Amino acid sequence: MPQIAAKGVVRIDGSYGEGGGQILRTSLALATALGRPLEIINIRKTRQKPGLQPQHLTSVLAAAAISRAHVEGAELSSTSISFLPRTLMGGSYEFNVSEKRGSAGSTSLVLQTIMLPLCFAEQPANITVHGGTHVPWCPTFHYLKFIFLPMLSRINAKIDMDIKQWGWYPGGGGTVMAKVVPCEKMAPLRIPSRGRLIRATGISAVANLPRDIAVRQRNTAVNALLKKGIDANLEIVGASSPGKGTLVFLKVEFENSIAGFDALGAIGKRAEEVAEEACQSLFTYVNSKAAIDPHLADQLIPYLALARGDSEFTASSITRHLLTNIWVVKQFLDVDVQVTGKEGEAGQITIKA
Repeated sequence: MPQIAAKGVVRIDGSYGEGGGQILRTSLALATALGRPLEIINIRKTRQKPGLQPQHLTSVLAAAAISRAHVEGAELSSTSISFLPRTLMGGSYEFNVSEKRGSAGSTSLVLQTIMLPLCFAEQPANITVHGGTHVPWCPTFHYLKFIFLPMLSRINAKIDMDIKQWGWYPGGGGTVMAKVVPCEKMAPLRIPSRGRLIRATGISAVANLPRDIAVRQRNTAVNALLKKGIDANLEIVGASSPGKGTLVFLKVEFENSIAGFDALGAIGKRAEEVAEEACQSLFTYVNSKAAIDPHLADQLIPYLALARGDSEFTASSITRHLLTNIWVVKQFLDVDVQVTGKEGEAGQITIKA
């Protein structure tokens, strides 16, 4: 594990860079994993609703639960917290994003906060989270399970997930379960190129809506991909949920890498638009020639910063999220992260731990 960047309290300005909830989650994950006291100010300061919203508050409470932390400022709309972790513990945990206020807040973002430190606990952990499983602007359950976790398995992280009930915006009501088995050490990741395309798969899902919508989504996606020379197999899925929603999720597997892209339905959004949105994201990635998709790149950074050895990969886009996550990591660890490429363009990331 890289050396600690500095002793004492780690102080984070939540308005830096991307300025959103990612700063909070990454800071909590690293503070919990490393046992470092943490102070964060200006949490989501520039957002329409600043401060801790239900999913962010749940993330704070989840990190506190697994580390027996003393926390100040853990309340809705709070723009600052202090967090003093004590003992990192595995075990069984259950969290509800809607506990303080009705919300379709993301279960995935809560899990992102605690999966990393639980990899370093002494006992396995079983986690249940209630809330939104497929909501806008957040990684979906399917992205985590079929893209993020398989990539983490390459660096020795042992995490699995399952879904009991899907939760859509705005009602939420979904339930996911995750199991984290501790690992002795994180391994580095070296993927300078993705290699040739092996297969493209995915799903077209609907909940409490006509199956024809899923058929239209699938047919549109399959035809669009075929025009680009990609022969894809998409399964139609009827999702168990208290609410209504639709999803197109696409997975592409290359010799050295995997990538995922999805799009969600909304009122007034045609099935064809949902499919086209997911396909367009995939085409942008494929055209970049890079190995790692833009969402996976920033999520890998905290794990690779804790790995023993140097990591290197190409990313289809250098995003503000990626650059912000790198900044947060450097506040905790003395690690050299080099980024080649301009923001918004493809580039290469090298992590010298």
